[in-house]
Amino acid sequence: MFLIVSLVSSFCLSITLSRPLDDELIMQKRHDDWMAKHGRVYADVKEKDNRYIVFKRNVERIELSNNIFDSKRTFKLAVNQFSDLTNDEFRSMYTGYKGDYVLSSQSQSRSKTTSFRYQNVSSSVLPISVDWKKKGAVTPIKNQGSCGCCWAFSAVAAIEGATQIKKGKLISLSEQQLVDCDINDYGCRGGLMDTAFEHIIATGGLTTESNYPYKGEDGTCNSKKTNPKATSISGYEDVPVNDEKALMKAVAYQPVSVGIEGGGFDFQFYSTGVFTGECTTSLDHAVTAVGYGESANGSKYWIIKNSWGTKWGESGYMRIQKDVKDKQGLCGLAMKASYPTI
Repeated sequence: MFLIVSLVSSFCLSITLSRPLDDELIMQKRHDDWMAKHGRVYADVKEKDNRYIVFKRNVERIELSNNIFDSKRTFKLAVNQFSDLTNDEFRSMYTGYKGDYVLSSQSQSRSKTTSFRYQNVSSSVLPISVDWKKKGAVTPIKNQGSCGCCWAFSAVAAIEGATQIKKGKLISLSEQQLVDCDINDYGCRGGLMDTAFEHIIATGGLTTESNYPYKGEDGTCNSKKTNPKATSISGYEDVPVNDEKALMKAVAYQPVSVGIEGGGFDFQFYSTGVFTGECTTSLDHAVTAVGYGESANGSKYWIIKNSWGTKWGESGYMRIQKDVKDKQGLCGLAMKASYPTI
């Protein structure tokens, strides 16, 4: 009997000890597969080991978050191209909205209008849902890479939409022109959409993406490439601050540039569903609101176009909760919104 008990105990102990080892091997295999999928190559074994630790922690947190039962939870996280980055690294590399950046008084007085043209639009006449993608006013998802110029992508997407709505032609415009030539912003170190609008007005417009292609790094302005201009804008307007109803009025008529807090963990690994994750109102990222709607379970949402490629979110887009109790909007999306006028 003693021998039987000893054998059973030894067997159970071996299973217990092998489980963590098996889990570790599985996780290492997942990391290797992830590296192959995303083309990630490390300088040496030490860097790979360090990145593996970060990857493992992120995967464990993603799975823990997805497995927490919450009847009100309407979104999922997933492993993506950012999975070997700490959240601090991710925030520093892939955002770039300068929320505290102040335009010069000269710049403000040049072409900005103080009115909000949709102010008197009755909410009762607004459509229940709008999707400017389906209306042909949104270019395919782009990728800013590790250059913090989300502000340029947000401004360009809004102008692309306004141009299509006004002229009936969808043209992919150049973000690199803004990165290189807009001296009032900071290129890959960040900027502001309103300042970008000011630059475009002052210089006569934007050229096409194909004429001045995106490089994902700061460069010297090539004035020859900025011509011919593919489109121009006459001005821009700010949406009334902290007012989702006003934002809805604007988005019903055109895509709108939006500041948002997009550097949080939940935002980093958002995969699908109506986002209701943790975030603050400390704006650090810029996106473009290209619609709104309501899911089958009654969850109201905004549709935002991001600039992190198609492997993030819902093929590059996010649905984020609309009409929240906080007047700033979820992740502060109602705090700093603006749109170009043509």
